[in-house]
Amino acid sequence: QVQLVESGGGLVQPGGSLRLSCAASGRIFSIATMGWYRQAPGKQRELVAAITSGGSTNYADSVKGRFTISRDNAKNTVYLQMNSLKPEDTAVYYCKLHVLIVYWGQGTQVTVSS
Repeated sequence: QVQLVESGGGLVQPGGSLRLSCAASGRIFSIATMGWYRQAPGKQRELVAAITSGGSTNYADSVKGRFTISRDNAKNTVYLQMNSLKPEDTAVYYCKLHVLIVYWGQGTQVTVSS
């Protein structure tokens, strides 16, 4: 069984930065594709960024150039560095692990507001 625990969310002013972390239990992290998703009130959950076991990344157009996804296999952790945050980035951010089976974290709230 895999558990994912996100941290790092909070309240930040527009233009600010946050770094989200997602720590995974178990032994499959290094072979998994990891992703960050977000869901704003009244909207569907959407992909923000993903990183494969080999380090290839992809990003939603709305965050390209502002967000960076990375992973540390020694720590079983994936990160999302978020810079130049905008009010429209406000959402609950979820971590996803995918290797045959999909696991989700519980989510962490990010609020961008002055």
